[in-house]
Amino acid sequence: MEPSSLKKAEKILNSIKYKSVVIPPFIYLEKLAEIAKRKNLEINFGSQNCFWENEGAYTGEISPLMLKNLGVKYIIIGHSERRFYFKETDVIIAKKLKLVVENKVTPILCVGETLEQRENKLTEKIIKNQLEDDLEGIKSLKVKNLIIAYEPRWAIGNGHYCPVEEASKVHNYIHKILKSKTNVKKFKIIYGGSVNSKNISSFLEKKEIDGVLIGHAGIEPKEIKKMASVSLNYELIN
Repeated sequence: MEPSSLKKAEKILNSIKYKSVVIPPFIYLEKLAEIAKRKNLEINFGSQNCFWENEGAYTGEISPLMLKNLGVKYIIIGHSERRFYFKETDVIIAKKLKLVVENKVTPILCVGETLEQRENKLTEKIIKNQLEDDLEGIKSLKVKNLIIAYEPRWAIGNGHYCPVEEASKVHNYIHKILKSKTNVKKFKIIYGGSVNSKNISSFLEKKEIDGVLIGHAGIEPKEIKKMASVSLNYELIN
């Protein structure tokens, strides 16, 4: 989203006619929240990232507490691009996750494998390691809500989405790990990776898939309307 595209962002908001979560760049959060409130839109807002401390001399960083004070209800942690481009480790991600939970904001924790790992049949091992390491810091905490996004790195931003049956299998595996490794009572497992109006219903038809994390398709008003027309009974996270 370019700095000059606030009008387009407002158009996107106007095209959302169902309860949803919109996760724009930091600089648009406050303005878009004001627009949504003024127009009585059923939209909550989330952040694409956060820092691992609430306060301190960390120039340029944005803390979960700052975001909470802006009215943010969700924070994405461990997005594949953060792991890949910014070299975020599971240690860093675990620190962020713990702080987000402590601030009573709902975390959206992204996990997923690379193409090489998938081809070497390491998907389950990678998912297991990521979840165990990332969730380490919240084992003793009372976690009200947690969202896990299965986001295979090889299916991000290239139009090559994960086959539905394969995604369903991974979602079942994640569910099993969460049940055995955490005391989280309420969690959702959603899919993210080249979701669009042509494939969204095939994912949401699966009972193991609780929603979708929409990327590129979520910045096109026409696509949003198309996706809504086939999925009004489902929760969409945009």
